[in-house]
Amino acid sequence: MVILGIDPGYATTGYGLIKQDGDQFTVIDYGVITTTKETAHADRIVQTVNDLLQLIRRHKPEQIAMEELFFSKNTTTALKVSESRGGILYALGQLEKELVEYKPNQVKQNICGYGGAPKIQIQKMVQILLNLDSPPKPDDAADALAIAICHANHLKPNIKIVP
Repeated sequence: MVILGIDPGYATTGYGLIKQDGDQFTVIDYGVITTTKETAHADRIVQTVNDLLQLIRRHKPEQIAMEELFFSKNTTTALKVSESRGGILYALGQLEKELVEYKPNQVKQNICGYGGAPKIQIQKMVQILLNLDSPPKPDDAADALAIAICHANHLKPNIKIVP
């Protein structure tokens, strides 16, 4: 089964595609979609959505998972990220693709065993779980791969995602 993990952002959106075969995971592709600050707000969303749609059309994932918005102190950034998420949700709806969402602490708990795990620990665990030569970078791509792995684990009947 091919699973796409998405770590939504405004300037940078991470993506990670994995193939799950039983208990084995294989990396298909991962990286980031970036937009520049010089690009108009609406155009940044359109670019992100279009690039994600190209990935979906090319790799035809059977499952798609995305991280829920984590709201911190910067409301301006949170609003822009939520608008980007809205564009992604709209595009997936138009494709009639089902989406499952996970809170950041759920992903961390599932991947590292601790809901407050730091970024470096997530990167190292993703490296181990996907048998990569080095930790995936940048952080947004590593997070997207972690989201995909979390979802794959959620699909297994003996693994439980902690809320």
